[in-house]
Amino acid sequence: MLHLSVAVDQQSAYDADSHVALARLAERGGLDFVTLDDTFARPGPDALAVLSRVAPATSRIGLVPTVTTTHTEPFHVQAAVATLDWVSRGRAGWRLDVSTTEGEARLFGRRQAAAAALWQEAGEVAEVAAKLWDSWEDDAEIRDVPTGRFIDRDKLHHVDFRGTSFSVKGPSIAPRPPQGHPVRVVDATDGQARRTAARYADVALVRVTGAGRAADVRAQLRSQAAEYGRDPAQLKVLASLLVDLGAGEHAAEPGHGGGGPRQSAQGPLYRGGPVDLAELIAGWHGEGVVDGFHLVPAEPLRDLERLVNGTVALLQHRGLFRTFYPGSTLREHLGLARPANQYAVTGGGL
Repeated sequence: MLHLSVAVDQQSAYDADSHVALARLAERGGLDFVTLDDTFARPGPDALAVLSRVAPATSRIGLVPTVTTTHTEPFHVQAAVATLDWVSRGRAGWRLDVSTTEGEARLFGRRQAAAAALWQEAGEVAEVAAKLWDSWEDDAEIRDVPTGRFIDRDKLHHVDFRGTSFSVKGPSIAPRPPQGHPVRVVDATDGQARRTAARYADVALVRVTGAGRAADVRAQLRSQAAEYGRDPAQLKVLASLLVDLGAGEHAAEPGHGGGGPRQSAQGPLYRGGPVDLAELIAGWHGEGVVDGFHLVPAEPLRDLERLVNGTVALLQHRGLFRTFYPGSTLREHLGLARPANQYAVTGGGL
């Protein structure tokens, strides 16, 4: 199954309507999810809050904000992501990222840390988030009006997690999310992030310019996932490309299209028309080097319209991409199982 996702980032955009419009357009194309980047290094609206506003204005597409795990409180992070999953009725994901610069550390009165330590911490945040989501069993809410009992306390669990830089007792303040665990996304291009992605991510993004390199990274990620006792098939690897479809239907520039994207200052860049982009996507996926693509439009509205009306339509016509959503949750879009509750399975309790 081919998976497609798209970024809805817009420079200096603070209104909700423009983000809603892009998400709806992506949803019309049947894309798996949209991402919205966020960082402490530049001004801009909070991505998680923006997509919480987009949630009630959409019905099927997955919503994946970047959530920085550095300088933030893991307990609050998991509650916010769980809330997005509730308000979207099971369509939430979160793209884990770290803050590596001294300037970002100064915002919080903290010291700059090495990337390796920050990605280890990000993995611990992912782990404790899963534990906190499981701290409520699915049927912990009983809402028994005659007796006045809202919760079955035997189905609430302390997590008692201690990481390298934080500890959390739990349980969460929010019931278990509809998906059990909202989908975890990690950009695994950098070597420091790759091990965290292999251990914790449901979706790994890789920014590469060639199919061969994409295949190598995918194999490495899946091998590491297996070493952690995971089913490698449950880790989806998407090639992340910046796409400039301003050339319309003209052939891709040399080095693009069938020859693959070229490296640019912003990362791997495809520049050409929607038809050649469809050929590139079909070729890489047909060779089995990636599970799909994460596309970042150079000009959001223009390129997303050409992507949906041109590239996606052509892939659908060839039977390579779905024409409707068979399910309602992001996990269903991605073919990922809903995780069992680790405390309900083991029988642990308060």
